[in-house]
Amino acid sequence: MPTSARPISSRSSRPTGACDPRGRTAGASLIARGFTLIEILVVLVIISIVISFAVLNIGVTGRDGALDEESRRIEGLMGLLQERAVLEGRDFGLLVEPASYQFVVYRARRQRWENFDEEREFRRRELPAGLVFELQLDSRRVIIKPRDAKVKSDAATAGPQIIIAASGEGTPFKLVLQRTGTHNRAILNADATGKLTVESSDKASDRLTNRS
Repeated sequence: MPTSARPISSRSSRPTGACDPRGRTAGASLIARGFTLIEILVVLVIISIVISFAVLNIGVTGRDGALDEESRRIEGLMGLLQERAVLEGRDFGLLVEPASYQFVVYRARRQRWENFDEEREFRRRELPAGLVFELQLDSRRVIIKPRDAKVKSDAATAGPQIIIAASGEGTPFKLVLQRTGTHNRAILNADATGKLTVESSDKASDRLTNRS
């Protein structure tokens, strides 16, 4: 009597060591979740190291990056206008406000100072939060008045304290950028010949601290 063939179990056809699809999905999810946690930990460690270096750098050098950057920007813009004043035969100026500054140009036909904002780099600029100006002319501190917000005109609200003449000469001045509530400061100096020098925040602040 012929023996009836037994049905082949589906389990016997599965390769040895194979995992249940659900188990494999769960394992992959755990691995992915584990890598994500590791990546987060690595990022946190990197951030803490960067912050530590930044704090250490400020403590060692005493530099104030915002002060140095702004003083260098003003120096560069004034240097450009000094060259243009001679080449174009025009007088330019720097109008300083308590926490902002504006470059102006003298319009001979209209006989008045006007805002020189026809080129974007010479537009009116606000200082970063916490920074203010102090201006000295002839070794005397000048009272800096805020801008009259009611004036809506191309004309400058007042004549500039600092002039860049077409002859190449200029107003001797000492422009101090300082951070309120601290001794941090950077200084921009100019003599009558228009020579500009910048005293970085670490040197200017150290000199002020030693003097006090």
